[in-house]
Amino acid sequence: PPPAGASPGSGALNPFDRRLKRKQKNWAALQAEPAKCDYLREEVRDWRGHLECCGQLTFPLALDVGSGRGYISQHLTKETVEKLIQVDIAENALKNAVESEIPTVRVVADEEFLPFKADTFDLVVSSLSLHWVNDLPKAFREIHQVLKPDGVFIGAMFGGDTLYELRCSLQLAELEREGGFSPHVSPFTAVADLGHLLSRAGFNTLTVDTDEIQVNYPGLFEVMEDLQGKYILCMGESNCSWNRKPLLHRDTMLAAAAIYQEMYGNSDGSVPATFQIYYMIGWKYHESQAKPAQRGSATVSFGDLAKIEGLLKTGKK
Repeated sequence: PPPAGASPGSGALNPFDRRLKRKQKNWAALQAEPAKCDYLREEVRDWRGHLECCGQLTFPLALDVGSGRGYISQHLTKETVEKLIQVDIAENALKNAVESEIPTVRVVADEEFLPFKADTFDLVVSSLSLHWVNDLPKAFREIHQVLKPDGVFIGAMFGGDTLYELRCSLQLAELEREGGFSPHVSPFTAVADLGHLLSRAGFNTLTVDTDEIQVNYPGLFEVMEDLQGKYILCMGESNCSWNRKPLLHRDTMLAAAAIYQEMYGNSDGSVPATFQIYYMIGWKYHESQAKPAQRGSATVSFGDLAKIEGLLKTGKK
């Protein structure tokens, strides 16, 4: 079980109620036909493509952090990963995990407190889980610690612009109708900070990329229904911030719906909901890895790059 470190008085250091998040994910794992709720996970890039970019064909031992029902394992083969350890905060998610051809061990543990020895895994993956971690720098350090030298971490998490349309519409409506606003969408990490956090944790040869997934709905009420009901809640993605507001007034909701449609509405009358995804790849240092050339050893000036097109046209090498 997760430690009792977070409390309402912890402020910005612990924005999320991890016990509530565990209950949400446990509830989500018991819903009928949970696979229908994985539409966002299906849109996240193919994990096999990430592994191919790493240039390594086989990983003897891999760790899936925040595995949920084991979505990533469905995109891996036993030729790529010989053995997989799945870790999640919710025991029901692990009990109802999808079966995989890869030999798998499932462990109930918190992403911030990985119960493994240092230098254990050849590969660590995480898909749409780390945005609920209170101490992201510590989680990155834990992942770096359990990786073997020359091991690689591949992750995906929701980014700072996720659901910005909904966030802005609700804030403007609450300011107008109630004279202030409370957060209804959980806080997310900015992409500008992600590379710095990974570097501080000890990762090198970093790759950080962003992508956006846009889902269209008839209106704000349908967006809220999906977020609170059949889709995002089934994924265990309900807001668990300590300072979340328990309810919204009817007048505020009607005003937010009008603002949403006016500011972001599509020409066909629908409204978009944007999900920003951060993708990251980082390696643990090993002496065999390529090193940058010494400063001043370059033989070609960057100023000559502008001449390349002209040289190609004249057939010169």
